[in-house]
Amino acid sequence: MEIKPTESELEILQVIWKKGQCTVREVHDELAKNKDAGYTTTLKLMQIMHDKGLVERDTTSKTHVYKALFTMEQAQSNALDKILSTVFKGSTSNLVIQALGQHRASKDEIDAIKNFLNQFDQDKK
Repeated sequence: MEIKPTESELEILQVIWKKGQCTVREVHDELAKNKDAGYTTTLKLMQIMHDKGLVERDTTSKTHVYKALFTMEQAQSNALDKILSTVFKGSTSNLVIQALGQHRASKDEIDAIKNFLNQFDQDKK
């Protein structure tokens, strides 16, 4: 079964990915900078995330420490697959054209895209 984090779970994962591992308090304090969320809500969400296999919990000390099991790459891949299939009806070229047309890419980003496409083209030969 594929794990699909909710929007709130992704917000929590963003904090954990950034810090590597953290307590509920650390996640809550970070989230509280941008939104009104109660500590017990954060705790409950993180317990659910543990049950779903999104995070692991170290219970060896009084304060439990959480670490992500679901990677940023998995989240990006899931989101991209969903957008590609639902919004762009499977058209990768339309997705890329829209992304590049709507958002200003830096020279470094354009160079990275060109290098990727060149490598992709070489692999196809």
